[in-house]
Amino acid sequence: MDLELRTGNGLSVAAQGRLAGYAAVYNSESQDLGGFIEVIRPGAFDASLSSGVNVRALWQHDGKALLGTTKAGTLRLKDDARGLGFELDLPGTTLGKDLSVLVERRDVSGCSFGFRVPEGGDRWEQRGGQLVRELLNVQLVEITLTDDPAYMDTTVAKRSMSARTCDTRSLQSLWLETL
Repeated sequence: MDLELRTGNGLSVAAQGRLAGYAAVYNSESQDLGGFIEVIRPGAFDASLSSGVNVRALWQHDGKALLGTTKAGTLRLKDDARGLGFELDLPGTTLGKDLSVLVERRDVSGCSFGFRVPEGGDRWEQRGGQLVRELLNVQLVEITLTDDPAYMDTTVAKRSMSARTCDTRSLQSLWLETL
């Protein structure tokens, strides 16, 4: 099976040295991918996520620009109603530092993913004058940070701490102290 690459957008800085976002968004149409558009359906990543396969995080689909892996725990993937979410601990490399700045400046606006489609994993149909491919089951190989996402419906936001570690009582008291 050939490796296919898609862009999905939605990336944010969650903490110093950590990025978070969505590598794919369910039920949203991509831009034109060369004569067709694509829609990722909920459950498309279930088999990959449950298999424990090592998924890499890369810069622009470049295997030499490794940012993290699920095997090492530096890339964490989650599947929810919105799509395929991720958290990535950036390496202290030049690439990691540069990428953090590019995300903060919004030069990098999203992410992409590389995958293979097993037999029966997609469905094609003509809708009016548009050819549409639905991804139903894919073998996820990588997620990629990119400045040119094909899925344009999510946004980039900078946060100073991870939502997992956020204590809202502490935030409320800090807010009250600023009044």
